[in-house]
Amino acid sequence: MCLNNRILTMMRLLDSRKKFTARELADRFNVSIRTIQRDLDHLQQMGFPLYAEVGANGGYRVLPNRILPPLQLTKHEAFGLFMMIEYLENVSDFPYGSIRTQLADQYFTSLPQEVQEEIVRMRQHIAFVQHHGVQPEPLSTVILSAAVKKYKIEFSYVARSGIKQVQAFPLGVYYEHGYWYMPAQKGDIVLLYRVDRMGKLEILQHIDESVPTLNDWLNSKDSRTSVDVIVQFTDFGARLAQSDKLFESTLHNRYCGQIPPEEFPFVARRLVAYGPDAKVISPPQLRDIVMEQLESSLKQYDKRV
Repeated sequence: MCLNNRILTMMRLLDSRKKFTARELADRFNVSIRTIQRDLDHLQQMGFPLYAEVGANGGYRVLPNRILPPLQLTKHEAFGLFMMIEYLENVSDFPYGSIRTQLADQYFTSLPQEVQEEIVRMRQHIAFVQHHGVQPEPLSTVILSAAVKKYKIEFSYVARSGIKQVQAFPLGVYYEHGYWYMPAQKGDIVLLYRVDRMGKLEILQHIDESVPTLNDWLNSKDSRTSVDVIVQFTDFGARLAQSDKLFESTLHNRYCGQIPPEEFPFVARRLVAYGPDAKVISPPQLRDIVMEQLESSLKQYDKRV
């Protein structure tokens, strides 16, 4: 059954948790009280959890466990929404991800038959290629819950030196280049962990309200001392750098920026992946680290070893 704009607006209005009398609603929509009462009856028949409070201070409001208003979309908007749901199904360890398949199925079956048929045809011409982690459980959901409540967590982590136990306060999670990352405060510093390398996570009953949010951390300035870094890219390397968050400010095939020396080993690994399409001009310290990593890679192909 189609809903007119007045009823949809009334649903959003009532969903604000405020209380309205029939007279207030009638005046707001410039219709009679009888029309408003008929609209309210219609909403109740739809299952909208509306209830009335009688008396001088009475009025209409909705129950806390309410049904959200339905989406009113054009055909192209319906295509777009379904494609977004399909995309999210391919993102591994998505927070609260258990609902994705059910949501996709429910939404698809609610669409008109001709729209379903067009989506089926469209799916043969589009694909979302994503990294799939090996986590058996959605750790990102637990991490996000702990971050919101400012809880400390304990988890095992597969680092370069081996598996270690870590206790820290998570700031949240963010998704980049096919992986989920968790910045977490440990002591006075914030360290970055890859979620797919985490395991055996436990929420501890230790709260610290001073822990920043993820947005605060992302928008904060790095207080560490930085040095000027210059990297020269080939034409092909510059095109790759455009999709690399670290080097996205590259202009005219040259990157000029400031990076803390503590990040040089990480930056060097990224530059090694560019091969001959990136060359460190300065500082010498970063250039030396890149050369060390390249020499270490070549050693495993030395027939004399």
